[in-house]
Amino acid sequence: MNALLFPGQGSQVVGMGSEFYKNFELVKKIFKQADEKLNYPISKIILEGPENKLQLTKNTQPAILTVSYSIYRILKDEFDLDFNIFKFFAGHSLGEYSALVCSNSLNYEDALYLLHERGKAMQEAVPVGIGSMIAVLGIKADELISLLKLVVNEKNEEVCEIANDNADGQIIISGHKESIIFLQNILKEKKIKSIPLKVSAPFHCSLMKPAAQIMEEKINNININEPINKIINNVNASSETNPSEIKKLLVKQIFSTVRWRESIIEMSKSGVKNFVEIGPGKVLSGMVKRTAKEANCFSINTIVDIKNLINEFKK
Repeated sequence: MNALLFPGQGSQVVGMGSEFYKNFELVKKIFKQADEKLNYPISKIILEGPENKLQLTKNTQPAILTVSYSIYRILKDEFDLDFNIFKFFAGHSLGEYSALVCSNSLNYEDALYLLHERGKAMQEAVPVGIGSMIAVLGIKADELISLLKLVVNEKNEEVCEIANDNADGQIIISGHKESIIFLQNILKEKKIKSIPLKVSAPFHCSLMKPAAQIMEEKINNININEPINKIINNVNASSETNPSEIKKLLVKQIFSTVRWRESIIEMSKSGVKNFVEIGPGKVLSGMVKRTAKEANCFSINTIVDIKNLINEFKK
């Protein structure tokens, strides 16, 4: 049994998708569509940079969607891959929008617009320098939650929350800078490793509620259909097919924990053995391997990757 995965922010790199762009007219059209919808040359930023422009979240989010959607269309239109072989789709944070697009639930151009607006709203929700994020390694979620309670007790006006429960031993914390520093000191005493993340805002925590309020109206004004594939959402780590519920979950996702580890467990329990990541990088495959150790992972970044995948699925 198979699942299709779509990456989120952090997987971006200048030049992503360039091999597909050079070799497929279909991809050139998809990139051009993005330029026209957003009214600026996002394709040039994706293919040529500069990196500091690609790293702006209002650009990163639609850029990753564009590359993931391009790979999906190549698999579907050029290699005739039957997507009915995938029991589940799942996307990490903004990747959930890619999953909805590729499941005929959300129009590609509408998703470009929403992700650009989402990026702007998330960036503007918290003044620069107020929030931060860290990766905490080698600790289970329930243990970390008890340490977060210590922070909240000490810094009761401040936010310090799990943003991404990515995998066993890899959890991202988001919140006020001062409370994050306080947590880092506790972790250091306990000899638990933490790494500050180079991010422009504290994503996926309650500090993002102003962004969710801005996005609620924009999401509600967009048409969403029932997805043709089961999509495991980030908020509940379960599948939802009702379009009005999907909209509510997309709003809530902005300030909620990305429950990725639980999503992988949910799919594995349902019999998924093969996870195919379509989009830039191999970040999600690494996370899957930490949680579902017996799983087979495929990352699609080149034409050779596609051919290998097709051959694998013919066996």
